[in-house]
Amino acid sequence: MKKFFLTAALGAAVAITGASGAMAGKIRMKMESTYPSKLAQLGSLGKTLEHNINTTSGGTVQVKFYEPGALVPPLELFDAIRSGAVDAAWSTPGYWQGKEPALALFASVPFGPSAGEYLAWMWYGGGEKMMQDIYHRHGLHSITCGVIAPEASGWFRKPVQSITDLKGKKMRFFGLGAKVMQKLGVDTQLLAGADIYPALERGAIDATEFSMPAIDLSLGFYQVAKHYYFPGWHQQSTLFELLLNKKKWDAMDAQQKAVLQTACKANVAIGLAEGEAIQFGAIKKLQAKGVKLHRWSDEDIALLRKTWNEVAAEEAAKNADFKKAWDSLQKFRADYKVWKDYGYLK
Repeated sequence: MKKFFLTAALGAAVAITGASGAMAGKIRMKMESTYPSKLAQLGSLGKTLEHNINTTSGGTVQVKFYEPGALVPPLELFDAIRSGAVDAAWSTPGYWQGKEPALALFASVPFGPSAGEYLAWMWYGGGEKMMQDIYHRHGLHSITCGVIAPEASGWFRKPVQSITDLKGKKMRFFGLGAKVMQKLGVDTQLLAGADIYPALERGAIDATEFSMPAIDLSLGFYQVAKHYYFPGWHQQSTLFELLLNKKKWDAMDAQQKAVLQTACKANVAIGLAEGEAIQFGAIKKLQAKGVKLHRWSDEDIALLRKTWNEVAAEEAAKNADFKKAWDSLQKFRADYKVWKDYGYLK
């Protein structure tokens, strides 16, 4: 009888273990960030993600956040994760456009959708699936894991009379917007956040864009450049990711994967709400520090839009993945406009 009950108990335990998904064992991940943890939203959302995964997983998934450069240089994370040297990154797909040009479309799009429309395409219009297909070819897996509000257009030492005045200037610029600026004759550079202020201070660059007012305020750009331009035509919303080694992802059971996916969706909501809540206070502080706010003229915006359409067509002609994603986004936006025109105030 004792043997019968022992056998039955063991059988039940195996069944329960299998049902709970614990057979995969505990997953531990080293996650390096491309942004410092103290940086509002860009870094803090990575720390929030770490906390929420560790808290909600019941110990089955444990993530450790590492500051930029603690494991490898931030812009080398793509290859480091692919090789298995690092498990994961808190980042944005736009950093890897040098590896795969189409990935930039899953980070931010000039004159692109606002956060709601962007997420709708990513989650329900096939965007995230196309992004993952590209990453999977490299042994990587990405989960959309954050979104922030529109960015500013840039910091300049002197007022800019026209966007054409920037020809020949050196400017830090990110993503697809950099290609637009290059086509207009601007010498663009992609610098990590921590490298921008010293480059601006010593004159290695003439101007910079980086992020939204609350984030730019914390980096102190106002100390060396007093003219702040809007709107951020190049990044009306920006998506972030939890980038994983695909073997690490495949080793997880359904429950562990759900923990990461759910934590990332929570991060999206937190990033959107917080980003909208902290900008006006930051703008007031910047104005108190002598910063002059400017808006690009209608003529400048029209030139930037025209140039972006040329860049998009050129990129689509060069890269099949870019064309597939760009065509998909354009079709989705055309369909979405029917709802937008009727459902929203103009």
